[in-house]
Amino acid sequence: MDVDTLQAALGWASLLNLGLLLFWFAMFMIAHDWIYSVHKKWFEMSEERFNSAHYLMMGFYELTIFVVLLGPYLALRIVGAS
Repeated sequence: MDVDTLQAALGWASLLNLGLLLFWFAMFMIAHDWIYSVHKKWFEMSEERFNSAHYLMMGFYELTIFVVLLGPYLALRIVGAS
């Protein structure tokens, strides 16, 4: 795999994962009560714990996107530009 292919793959993977994160956040905001009621049937947890778990996982997912995908993509862009 050459550098251009790797750069393109990291760029598209970054966009797709950021889109998925935005979709997750939008669904969490729009359908919060429904999502909570479904999860409440499976797991016994308070609404505050449910919210904190989702925000924690969203933050972890965002951090993972930046470290694993977006960071190397930007590094390849910088190195390729010089």
